[in-house]
Amino acid sequence: MEVMEKKEQLYEGKAKKVFATEDETLCIVSYKDDATAFNGLKKGTIAGKGVVNNRMSNMLMQLLEKKGVPTHFVKELSERDTLVRKVKIVPLEVIIRNVSAGSFAKRYGVPEGIVFEKPTIEFSYKCDALDDPLLNSYHALALKLATEEEIETIKQYAFKVNEVLKEYFLHLGVRLIDFKLEFGRLPDGTIVLADEISPDTCRFWDAQTGEKLDKDRFRRDMGGVEAAYQEIFKRVTGE
Repeated sequence: MEVMEKKEQLYEGKAKKVFATEDETLCIVSYKDDATAFNGLKKGTIAGKGVVNNRMSNMLMQLLEKKGVPTHFVKELSERDTLVRKVKIVPLEVIIRNVSAGSFAKRYGVPEGIVFEKPTIEFSYKCDALDDPLLNSYHALALKLATEEEIETIKQYAFKVNEVLKEYFLHLGVRLIDFKLEFGRLPDGTIVLADEISPDTCRFWDAQTGEKLDKDRFRRDMGGVEAAYQEIFKRVTGE
């Protein structure tokens, strides 16, 4: 593959920038160190976060590809930049939970740490202006966010991702508590996993100590944020 260069910027989100390339089916995602929480109300910087999230996402996407989950990943270009297939993001955030934590615990008035008999799935409408409200598949159909077939495919892939990653992280001494996924459509309508899989989008607890190794340390002003990101990175990459 020839060297891909960044052309015009197509998009800038809270954690990433997306650039066009000379190939209109591919774009370059560039990861930033900016950190936000509570839908952008809390802002900060986590040194080295962009490198951790980029490289870790790429490794996990390649693992998932091998296990039969198609992704947008094409090639890692540098510590912060990755070449991906251009997709139209399905405006559904897909959240899989294995253990009660975060907004689930708060919403239902239960303590964190309850292990579910089966993982749960929930959707939220990807819309900052509305604070990403929760919705069910009937709402998603009514709002024409996705078709019934697409929702079914997304659910199957999301549970498969959970199955693969739960086992993978347990081998690294980490419990996968919950995580958020986003999916996109390729030009031919194929659904693929997009966005990222990182301490920004997952809750990771050390299997022995229960120590949080994810963005909750930033959200909750717990300190040790950079160290937590580096620790999970070290376990995944062995570096």
